Amino acid sequence: MQTARNDIDEMIVHEKMQVALEYQNEAWADGRADGIEPEIIADAAIALAMRETIRTHGEAGAEAMLQSLRERMLAGEFSPQRIIQ
Repeated sequence: MQTARNDIDEMIVHEKMQVALEYQNEAWADGRADGIEPEIIADAAIALAMRETIRTHGEAGAEAMLQSLRERMLAGEFSPQRIIQ
């Protein structure tokens, strides 16, 4: 029973992530349409994410998130050339 619940919880988190990414893509497109450079949009998004992460999880939680993102980046997860098989 617990495994099924974990699978459902994982699916819900995945769904929410997909919707959140759609919102982010829309905000990015709106900013670009308004003439804001990608570097500025990225910096603002990261700064807001860090403030919210620190507010909710504290500095240690934010540091853990940054470490996880660093590992994922080095693994190529965010590379535009990445091929998912």
